[in-house]
Amino acid sequence: MTELNFNLVETIAVSTAILWLGMFLRRRVGTLGKYNIPAPVIGGVIFALASWALKDSFSFNFDMMVKDPLMITFFTSIGLAASLKMLKQGGPQVFIFLIVAALLVLMQDVVAVGLSYVTGIHPLLGMLAGSITMSGGHGTGAVYANLFEKQYGLSGGMELAMAAATFGLVMGSILGGPIARRLIERNHLAKSQLGGGGLSYETVEESPDPASDGPVSASVLMTTLMQITIAMSAGDIIYKALVAVGVQLPTYLCALFVGIFIRNLSDMTGLYRVHLRLADTIGSVALSLFLSLSLMSLKLWQLADLAGPMAVILLGETLLMGFYAYFVTFNIMRRDYTAAVIAGGHCGFGLGATPNAIANMDAITGNYGPAPRAFFVVSIVGAFFIDIVNAIIIQSFVAFL
Repeated sequence: MTELNFNLVETIAVSTAILWLGMFLRRRVGTLGKYNIPAPVIGGVIFALASWALKDSFSFNFDMMVKDPLMITFFTSIGLAASLKMLKQGGPQVFIFLIVAALLVLMQDVVAVGLSYVTGIHPLLGMLAGSITMSGGHGTGAVYANLFEKQYGLSGGMELAMAAATFGLVMGSILGGPIARRLIERNHLAKSQLGGGGLSYETVEESPDPASDGPVSASVLMTTLMQITIAMSAGDIIYKALVAVGVQLPTYLCALFVGIFIRNLSDMTGLYRVHLRLADTIGSVALSLFLSLSLMSLKLWQLADLAGPMAVILLGETLLMGFYAYFVTFNIMRRDYTAAVIAGGHCGFGLGATPNAIANMDAITGNYGPAPRAFFVVSIVGAFFIDIVNAIIIQSFVAFL
């Protein structure tokens, strides 16, 4: 067997090439774009399949030094986006939907752990098909698969997480539309949106965050990088202090909360600004590279023994999402047309990601009429706050197990 060794620069070059391949194929293959399959996942899976085909002839060894810093950068950017002021501006429905989404996250992990015992696999591996990938997506899945493999020596975790997250993306896109349609037509909700002059539009006070606007200059870039690196450094200091007293947390969690502190101190004092759009862009780049690096080292042949148990857990999660959106999300969110649209969107990010939720709601409102408040509520909770809640719940389960 021939060993191919890549240094740090060469590893990053390969990861960016994988990312470019995924972006290219996503533009060219309509199905990949339709289901919002992330570009690094597309390119990474292709590379992993090629590695599988060549495993008897070639061994690929990459320098993964930057993988963990990229992961922490991504979660720090989430913290910088978590404005409590914005959450309050969304009104009571944002808080209510956040509670609804948090309860689903909790139930997803209960189902995953319970079915993992039934199917005879390690419960931490089972959790990789729970809220880690269902509500968390590929990014959170890669983070915890990496954590479980390093700390607990669980092999096959990354392969399982990527497969589960991809399954969730597809099912979230398939499930949302039919559920919303059933709710709307069974409860005759579309007619409630029609007045004498046609469609009656809801109104939503949406004040764009001024910190997210404006040109990106060298000064703005340096300021944003400073905020991210300060949050990462302070988070590392806090993490080491907690470890010293026996408290075990994921390395990214402290940086995430420091990022939240930096953002909300900015909102309260006005002493400085957080450029939300730029911070989100940096986080997206970090996540894409992190996923590329993670998928480059996938060993898909290790997934065969987990295929059966994983299928059972994923079926359980799909049924849970469908019943939850239909009976819980819709009823708690006021049983009106907006609630039906929210239920369809909840399927999108409850099994996949926020873009899936937006795509679901866009298709629903295209047929039945506008529901701007649904877009506002789902976007805020799905894009900014559910990842934080998910991280807390996941860590609680991991500590218990």
